Parts: sequence; structure tokens; C-alpha cells
Amino acid sequence: MAAPSYDCAGEPRYVPSMSVTRPDSTGAPLKASLHAAREELRASIARGAGGRGALERYADRVDALIRQLFTDAGAHDGPIAIIALGGYGRRHLCLHSDIDLLLLFGNGIGPAEERFVNSFLNPLWDLGVVVGHQVRDIEDFQQLETDNPEFLLALLDARAVAGARSVFERFGAVFHQPGTHAFILRSLLGLIDDRHAHFNSTLYQLEPDVKDAPGALRDLTATRTIALLTDPLLLRRGPADAARFDDVEDFLLRVRSTLHLECGRNQNVLSHELQERTAEMLGYPGAEPRQRVERLMSDYFRHARIVSRSLEWARRTAPVPVGPNLGVSRDGVRFIDPAQAARNPASWLGAFQAALDGGTEVSEEALSCIQQHVDRYRADDFFVDARDRSALLRFLKPRPGLYARLSQMHDCGLLGRVFPEFQAISWRVVRDFYHKYTVDEHTLLTIRNLERLITTDAADRMRFRSILLDLQEPELLVLALLFHDVGKWRDDDHALESVHMAEHVLDRLHVSEDARETVLFLIRHHLRMSLAAFRRDTEDPDIVKQFAALVGTEDRLKLLCLMTLVDIEAVSPETLTPWKAELLWRLYVDTYNHLTQRYGDERIERNEAGLNELLANTPEDVTPGEIAGFLEGLPQRYLNVFPREAIYRHIWLARDIKPDEVHLSLERKGAVWSLAVATLDKPFLFSNICGVLSSFGMNILRGHAFTNPNGLVLDAFEFTDEERFLELNRDAHNQLLKVMQDVVSGRADVTSRLRGREQGILQARSAQRFTPVVHTDNKASGRYTILDIVTGNALGLLYRISRVISQHGCDVDLVLISTEGEKAIDVFHITKAGAKLTEAEQIALTSDLQRTLEGTV
Repeated sequence: MAAPSYDCAGEPRYVPSMSVTRPDSTGAPLKASLHAAREELRASIARGAGGRGALERYADRVDALIRQLFTDAGAHDGPIAIIALGGYGRRHLCLHSDIDLLLLFGNGIGPAEERFVNSFLNPLWDLGVVVGHQVRDIEDFQQLETDNPEFLLALLDARAVAGARSVFERFGAVFHQPGTHAFILRSLLGLIDDRHAHFNSTLYQLEPDVKDAPGALRDLTATRTIALLTDPLLLRRGPADAARFDDVEDFLLRVRSTLHLECGRNQNVLSHELQERTAEMLGYPGAEPRQRVERLMSDYFRHARIVSRSLEWARRTAPVPVGPNLGVSRDGVRFIDPAQAARNPASWLGAFQAALDGGTEVSEEALSCIQQHVDRYRADDFFVDARDRSALLRFLKPRPGLYARLSQMHDCGLLGRVFPEFQAISWRVVRDFYHKYTVDEHTLLTIRNLERLITTDAADRMRFRSILLDLQEPELLVLALLFHDVGKWRDDDHALESVHMAEHVLDRLHVSEDARETVLFLIRHHLRMSLAAFRRDTEDPDIVKQFAALVGTEDRLKLLCLMTLVDIEAVSPETLTPWKAELLWRLYVDTYNHLTQRYGDERIERNEAGLNELLANTPEDVTPGEIAGFLEGLPQRYLNVFPREAIYRHIWLARDIKPDEVHLSLERKGAVWSLAVATLDKPFLFSNICGVLSSFGMNILRGHAFTNPNGLVLDAFEFTDEERFLELNRDAHNQLLKVMQDVVSGRADVTSRLRGREQGILQARSAQRFTPVVHTDNKASGRYTILDIVTGNALGLLYRISRVISQHGCDVDLVLISTEGEKAIDVFHITKAGAKLTEAEQIALTSDLQRTLEGTV
């Protein structure tokens, strides 16, 4: 069932598929009642009186309609409550706002409850009402949904409309807990900052959004929410008393209602075209339209300023608990009990982590406390146990604010105490013609450059950004950057000395052996990529081959490329010229192609080292013969791509598979979902899988297609669920897998499912456009034609490409895709009838792909 997400003011934020209308088939009395309620509201708005009172009366009329539908749905054995959320919960239901409901069951959800939900919602849909709904069991609220703060905010406005009052009261007792309120408050502050940034953090917009802009309705609701969660009397001490705040809210609601009436939809931007009509409807005096508009906008800015000042007051004065002995206010994160903090140095990192998480600073008070006591402690005192070490690695994950927090740690003496190795380069000066900063500042600037990649909109940096977003453990790169130059405390080979010093750090952190080797590799070779890119002929295949042999894996290549980029940028502002950035990128692409394309020709043999490792750790229900038979003939890359546990799962999927069967598995790791599809080869297989994922709104990150000599096909995909379909819908997993089964097996056609969604994709795609580049290469591989495609990223892109490939009768044996960021770089290893494509076939395929991409991306 569809379910909305909610923003910081408790209003729903929908994806298109969540707003559903149904054909008009309901009875006349209900339709007449709803029509009368809307006409009454329209009349009030037309008189300039569409504010709090009118919206509350309209919400009450809708309440009566909901109660009648609840009664008409019939008796239900278990207790259920129908609860209004968001703006409807506050009884501020505007003319074209969605009706947001929580259907809350008291004794679990089974078939009977699902039948009741349909009986209740279908008539509401038949009335033409746009409904956002959640169906939950009371037990769902026993655990805090930390990944859904918008929904938690909406629940603060929950209001019982129909059903069992006891269920609503049970919900209140479970939901309104101090820990929940603290989490909601922290989330609210972050969401406010995100929203304000969209408007450049100013309320003085010539065409203000009366719902979203700074000083508008969302800020007003957020102000009240802060007071609700911290101190109900907070606003009485603020710049506006309760009565004045109510007047401001009434004005903003009257303006918003006027926009809804005038535009006939959920329009909230007071554009130049609408200002004159709004001023007229609200009764502003003036002989000329311009005079009326000026008075309207003057009133708007005056009211918005009151809201903005009240919100700032609430944020500045309301402390938010952010962890043990930690609170945050406008001056940053501080220790609630400084004396306790002084005795517990292992907790100090928590202050910087909280500041990083909250996008704020560590307060001067907390920094002074640390500086006063830091010399009393040794490096080991900051890592009491494994949790402290894990917390440090989590802190080092690159994101906006990391440079600023590390700089604060350095300035107060904490960074050099935690890492004495880093202290050795404090204020260290290197005399040459290139470096403009001390060694310690140069090091921190590399981390600032890395974090800036995350939010860059510079065209020449977007390609590097996509690499960063693709890293599985970016904190290892930050760790390597911190220590790549610590050896410069001496004047000889600083890279080797840096490796030696970093070994002591890694020993104290107890990092895994793989992580240790990665960090030391990056430190040891942090100058090698710039040497190859800028001082060698990278057009020489031997140079690329030698560099590929050095890095060995795609992951190390990505890490070293980014390390080289940010290291050079940190030398001085002029060091990394566009020409050098291009040379670095060329070397990355050439090396990446060398590392990946070689796997296409190499096949797994029965004496393979990786195969022997699998055989040595075989689960009880998997035989060595089954493993060998499954792997034999698959490309070498398979063993590099998948860990041992995943390979065993694939073997189970492929076991005893019949021609008409499709075996599937779907798993989640963090924000990334993994889908494995095992079947016997079928036409359009890869394309159909891409199409199904796209039809559910999934953003495909990577895809692998493998075929063994027996005709078994294993397609594996990684994707993100941008619309949270799998998270917000109870039966979503089974629904996706059922559609995948039907499409792959040929019982259903994916084209019809995609048609509506693809139209939405094309209308909503980014204004940034790329000229598609399609290139084929018959020389790089002895077995395959290599198809390289570089184009703008878009939802459904991989489906469209693979569809064209299949229409040309080509088979995809391997596809390497990177679809993060704004640019997609996809590399397909394809054949036709088991052979490379002829020149004519390449020209025909390239032409069709170019035409398709230019028309859709």
C-alpha cells in the first residue's frame, strides 16, 4: 500500500506513485457532502477569510466524512483507530492539500484487516480524494524508526478521527518518550537547515513560497514543534506572544488558501502573476494594482520576519540532547557536565561526532575544557574499547564539516594527542617552489578537498565525485590522507617514514588486515599516480599496464586516484590545472579499462586458486562437485566480484533449475539492495530485469551478467530504493519478486509497466545534459566486442540501452556500470551468435544507441 513520507513541518512529501485517485463510483450523499464542504471553503477564501477558522471547519467536515466511511466499512473484530497526520492532523487542511491518514490496528494485521483497509479506502478514492496513508500495527512503534524522521515529525500532529480511542491512547503512551522526542528534535533542526539552503537561507524572496520558504508556514510549524519537544512555555519568552503568532499563522494560511483557489491545485509560490490577484482577494486598498501588491508583500515580509525571529529564538535557546553528557544549542555542541567530561577523555570524540552529524561546531566552552585537560592523557586513553575505535573510523568518513571538525581538534590539541604521529608535523615548513602551506594544514586541506567533492557542481569534478560515492570504505582514504605526509618531520624519503609511522596508528586502531594493507599501500604509493599521469606517456599501453599491475584492483585504483587529486589540489590553488585533471582522469579510465576488460577473456578453471579456497570452506549442503560445476566456465571476474557467502547463495539459487523457472534472492546492506536472478538463458533477460527495477523506481548502481557453458545465467544487481518503496510497503519485497518472476519467465510484459514511469522520468530529468558518446572496440578483447557508453545518468537508462542491444540480437556477458552522480559510464562485453560483432553490426548498433540516447537523455 502506498505511504507518504513527511518533511520538517509535518507535511507529506510524495513521490508520484503515492498519490492515487480512483474512478468516481461512490454514492451521491457522500459526494454531495464533500462538495458542500469544499464550496463552503471556497466561499470563505473568496471573501479573504481562508485562514485558521475556515480550514478548521473544513477539516471538521472531512472528519465527519471519514467517520461515515469508517462506519460504512463495517464492523471489525480487532480495535482500530483512524488518525489524521500532518496538516490535516493540525486541522489546517487547505483546499488542495492531501488527506494524510494513519490506519492503526491494535492486534496485528492479517487478511481481515487488509479487507477492512480496502473497504475503508476504496470509497474515499472513489470520491476523487488524494490520500496519503500508512497502515501500521501498534507494535510497530515499539522501536524508533530512525531512518524515517519525517514520518516521526508528522506523528507529533496525530489526531484521532474515528475508531477506538484506546488504540490512539496506547499509541501516545508508546510514541511520546524522551528518547523519541530528542531524536525528532535533532532531525528537525537538520531538515530546517536543508530546506533553508534551498532558498539561500533568506526570507526576502521576490516570489516567496508561503509554505516552504524561510519565515513561511513550515518554519512556523517547526517553531511550535521545538517548543513542544523542549519547553511548552518557550515561545512566551520569545519575540512574539501566542496571540501574535496565531495572527501570523492566519495571515499565511489566508495567502496559501488564495493561491489554492486561484490556481485550482496545490500551488504555494506567491509568484508575480499571482500577487495582484491575491492582494485583490484579501482586500488590500489602493487605486493601482501596484499599490495593493506592495502592501501585500510588505505584510508578508513583516509576518515572515516574525516567524523567522521566533524560530531563531527557539533554536538558540532550546538545548537538544545529542548523546551522553552532550547537548547542542546555537553555540554548538557542549558538555552538559564539564567536570565529568574532563575525567572521561574517551567521550571527547563524541562531541566532534555530534557536531559533524548535526552540521554544527563544537562550542568554545567544550574546546576550552579539552584544551585545559588534554595534556593529562596518552593516546591509548582515548580508545577504551573496540567501540571507541569504531567510532573514530566512523567519524573519519568524508562528508561536509569533517575538515572543520578536524581543524578544531587540531587547534585544541586533541588531534595531536590522539595521534602523536600527526603532532610531529604541526607547523612543519617545507621549503620548495610549490607548497604554500605548512605540512599539517596541507594534510587537513586534502580532507577538505575530498569532502568538497561530495557537494561539487563543477563539471570537471563530477566524474571524480562519482568515484568517491562508489567507495565502500571512504574512511580508509581519510586515514591514509591524515598520515601520508607525517614522515616529513624528517628530510629523507618521507613516504617510507610515513608508512612506518602509520603502522603504529593502525596497530592502536586494530583495523582489519585488508584495511591495514589498503591504507599502507596508499601512503607508500601516494606519489605514483601523479608521476605516471604527468611525467609518463600514458598513451603507451605498457605504461598503463605497469600502473595497473601496481594498483592491482579497481578499489585501490579509485582510492589512489582520489588521493592524488586532493593531494595536488592542497599544494596550492594553482597546482591542479584543468589539463592535469584531464591527464589524471585519462590515466584512471585507461587503467580501469585494463583492469576490468581483461576479466572478460579469462575463464575460471577447475584448478583456480579462488576455487580451491571455496572448496576448503564448503557448507554442509554444498558438494565440491556442485561448486566446481557451477563455476567452471564463468569469467574470472566472478571470483573477484562476489564474496564467498554470496557465491554459495548463487549456487543454491542455481540448484536443479528447470527451463521455465526463475530463482531470485533480494537482500539489503545499508542503503543498497542486492538482487540475484538465476535462470536458463532467455531473450531480453538482462533488459527485462533492468526494466522491472526501473518500473519500481529503483536506481541501478551496478549490474553483472554471467553465463556458463551449460546455459545458466546469473544476473546480479545492486540498486538503491530512492522512493523507499521496499521500506514503506509491507508486501513490497514479494511484490517486486513476483513481477520479476512474471516478466523474466515471459508471463508479463515490462513495457506497459514502464510507459507511465518513463514519461515522468523524462519530464523530471535534470537540466544538466550530456552529449552521449557510444564507442565500440574489437581490439581490447579477444572474445568480446567492447561497447563503451558515456551519457547523462537517468532512471531507466540501463533498460533502454540493454533493450537496444537485445534488439540487435546481441548477448551481454559482462556489464560494468557506474550510474552514481550525473554521468553514467557503462561498459558492455557483448557477442552476437557467440562471436564479435562485424564492422557493419557495430555501426548499426552504435547508430541506434546514439539515436535512443539523444532522444531520452
